Amino acid sequence: MENEVEVLVRERVSITLPKELVEWIDQKVKERVFHNRSHAIEVLILEAMKREKKE
Repeated sequence: MENEVEVLVRERVSITLPKELVEWIDQKVKERVFHNRSHAIEVLILEAMKREKKE
């Protein structure tokens, strides 16, 4: 069987965040914790979803 790659369809959204949160995300991007702002938000949401499923 060939390697299957899950393709996640992405949808563009726009959000408004407090400046302090954007600065924190930008710092993590600078530190290479995340690839970019979108990646940071995606990872953080996925982590929240995993925590919710455990409850």
